[in-house]
Amino acid sequence: MKIGITGQNGFIGKHLFNFLNLKEEMELIPFQKDFFQKQEKLQVFVSKCDTIVHLAAMNRHEDPQVIYDTNIDLVNKLINACEAENAAPHILISSSTQEAKDNLYGQSKKKGRELLENWAKKNNSITTGMVIPNVFGPFGKPFYNSVVATFCHQVAVGESPTIVNDGTVHLIYVNELVEEIFKLIKNKTNERVIIPHFHEITVSGLLNKLKKYASEYIDKGEFPGIDTPLDLALFNTFRCYVSPDHYPRLFTKHTDNRGSFVEIVRANTSGQFSFSTTKPGITRGNHFHTRKAERFAVIKGKAKISLRKIDSDEVIDYIIDGVNPAYVDMPIWYTHNITNIGDEEMIALFWINEPYNQDDPDTYFVNV
Repeated sequence: MKIGITGQNGFIGKHLFNFLNLKEEMELIPFQKDFFQKQEKLQVFVSKCDTIVHLAAMNRHEDPQVIYDTNIDLVNKLINACEAENAAPHILISSSTQEAKDNLYGQSKKKGRELLENWAKKNNSITTGMVIPNVFGPFGKPFYNSVVATFCHQVAVGESPTIVNDGTVHLIYVNELVEEIFKLIKNKTNERVIIPHFHEITVSGLLNKLKKYASEYIDKGEFPGIDTPLDLALFNTFRCYVSPDHYPRLFTKHTDNRGSFVEIVRANTSGQFSFSTTKPGITRGNHFHTRKAERFAVIKGKAKISLRKIDSDEVIDYIIDGVNPAYVDMPIWYTHNITNIGDEEMIALFWINEPYNQDDPDTYFVNV
């Protein structure tokens, strides 16, 4: 199945692209933002796609009319490109629970969905209108994508967020959302679909959790309780706002006439410990995870730990020497490895946490 994603480089678009890229039965047709300014490129794009997930949209602007006009224009350009190529792909369009509210953003999402539904009827095609609740997850843009992204950023950099309205927020984690979209891609649903929220939390409850993460994880190096899907999702989201300069972190080393003692992990959650020995010049790893929390600790020898976000070319290197034991934690969606760069055997300890979905694979191999 050949799939294209408008808004491929947006928050949801990147996650969906990365998720579908792991599916062997899917072929992704690359999309670039300027396709909407160059109709001939947009026509080529739609002609190659069996399925299009239309995520491109404007969410915020000081003038609500600009939001409305922009979102309707994007839908019309997509329809015009399909008609010019006599193409009738299955189109899934992202809408919002704002549809039911009296604002121009919500009206633009509803009208755009209806335009595509009418086009589908005339062209014997399928349109799936996805009404999506509040989405959160790693790499969201603060002050734009969600209150979770905003609060995570502010708490991680030591700011104090302000609560304007302490209501209950209905949330879906972006990993859960792309799973739901994947199901709709395969099932070709020709209707308006309300995608359910999976989590509920008050704004104050959200902020208190994030402050607790900052206190335990940033200040003390401890893993908080992450034994529920919501806690793990929020923690993995929060970690992506922690600066790479936070690592490597030295352990507290207690030494006396008997030798030394170092506490590797203090965790308020479940986990698994392992260790490896590695010969000089050897590299281990070259994989990434989509939900696991993981810590690498070097206690003997000299190591280079390398990380790269899988849709980026930037590599972050950390040098650790067992003379001063230290650790680096692995963020999700970062491929990582560890190399013995010393002259002696290296010993590394690993702690990993995965409290649920044990049978669902979460390790994907790709080079740093």
